[in-house]
Amino acid sequence: MTTALIVVDVQRDFCEGGSLAVAGGAAVAGRISALLEGGHDYDHVVATRDHHIDPGDHFSDQPDFVDSWPPHCVVGTPGVEFHDQLTFRDFAAVFDKGEYAAAYSGFEGRSSDGKVLAAWLTEHHVTQVDVCGIATDYCVRATALDARANGLETRVLLDLTAAVAPDRWPAAKAALDEVGVTFAGQLR
Repeated sequence: MTTALIVVDVQRDFCEGGSLAVAGGAAVAGRISALLEGGHDYDHVVATRDHHIDPGDHFSDQPDFVDSWPPHCVVGTPGVEFHDQLTFRDFAAVFDKGEYAAAYSGFEGRSSDGKVLAAWLTEHHVTQVDVCGIATDYCVRATALDARANGLETRVLLDLTAAVAPDRWPAAKAALDEVGVTFAGQLR
């Protein structure tokens, strides 16, 4: 069995002080780094990033915080960068998503050489993934759902995630349960 950790959107704009901050985001970045720098058993570690150029109606001056959001993770701004507490940077690949449209799943992203995440994982014979990062109820959920849809054994590391709206977590968890995603840890 070949394993991969998918680190989802641990970026400055999604952590405290960012334009779309998620409470606990910086702490999640630190915990992910501690896991990875302390030694781990993953065969591969990859990351995803929101990487917006002109995502259309994904951005709004009056966002509903469901389908539209304030500008965030705009290419060329500090907010698009990985958060400083994510000191681990030795990713096998980084998949940028959402340049010209809304994109929640890491499987919608492309690496610098144009590969999509599903193809990259297949090429590297990955059969099992753990998913962590920001935000549990949006991009982590979407990435985990797509991992299952691609036939991967999928687990979400809850203690290495932060939610936009913790009250929405039960519905997100139900969707993940329905497709066979498993969980480790507790949502903080």
